Amino acid sequence: MDSSYRRIAEADSIRRIDSLKKIVPVNDLKSGFKDLFITSSLSNGIDGAQLNPRAISFVQDYIDKQGKKLNDMKGWGRPYFDMMDVILSQHGIPREMKYLAVIESHLKSYAVSWAGAVGPWQFMPGTARQMGLIVNYQYDERTNYYKSTHAAARYLTDLYTIYKDWLLVIAAYNGGPGNVDAAIRRSKSRDFWTLQNYLPAESKNHVKKFIATHYIMEGGGGITTLTKQEANDLKVSNATLITELIPDELSNSRTLTISGRYNSVVITGKIAMDIINFNRYNPNMDKTLAGGNSYEMRLPADKMELFNSKKSEILNESVMMLMNGANEPKKGF
Repeated sequence: MDSSYRRIAEADSIRRIDSLKKIVPVNDLKSGFKDLFITSSLSNGIDGAQLNPRAISFVQDYIDKQGKKLNDMKGWGRPYFDMMDVILSQHGIPREMKYLAVIESHLKSYAVSWAGAVGPWQFMPGTARQMGLIVNYQYDERTNYYKSTHAAARYLTDLYTIYKDWLLVIAAYNGGPGNVDAAIRRSKSRDFWTLQNYLPAESKNHVKKFIATHYIMEGGGGITTLTKQEANDLKVSNATLITELIPDELSNSRTLTISGRYNSVVITGKIAMDIINFNRYNPNMDKTLAGGNSYEMRLPADKMELFNSKKSEILNESVMMLMNGANEPKKGF
């Protein structure tokens, strides 16, 4: 048993399924997976080409029940999402995983479940301590957005080390690795859509809520809502969309070596560039800079001009975001 599994197994003895009613997202990448995806136009404006057919009815119902609440959250939740994007990127976690906090707590810092899970990421005390948070009678860092997001990123990293599949990671985050392992053994499969009925109902629905929430929040999909095989197929069939720049993009871009605590959220905001596209040009930038190393940043030529014209402003705001990030937002929701 490797160290990651031991660490998670110990946490699993403490963290159990908590029944705080949660919200859920839906990430799906447009890629012709034939039998896995359909292309029909559905009611409620859902693009069926982006959804596994087995998730569609759940997503339709979820949009009816939670759509307005989640659309409202796009506005008031933006500062929280921006902060989480930076932290998750620093840990090499897909930014879409921030929607777990939406499911877990509706972004409420003092949310408490009947089982004793607390905070935006709904940590049980033992798991929180294992992930480096202070939890005692005087202070509970589970309610701190900044620190608990770092802890959640560490926990998600450990889970992904075990499963290499974000759908299984989401199920394990909710119900514990023990339940996911049991479902794998009983179903003789590591595909979520095959093993889902061997999971506790809440964990199964947790994954579907994640898929639905991402769909509502972003209107599209991402690598975190695909099974491992689907993700692998996507990388093979559509590699340029996910990671690689095409020749025209390379020839029309410029590079600049930067160091210091620049962060991608501030940069993209100042140069009006989509964060997903920025990450294609600059994979792992936040993580590299956070480690004290320099980074050869690449941007389209016009965006590089904007960056250079706002370089000092961007760095100052990046540092301020880092400093303020340690302080929990004053007003929760």
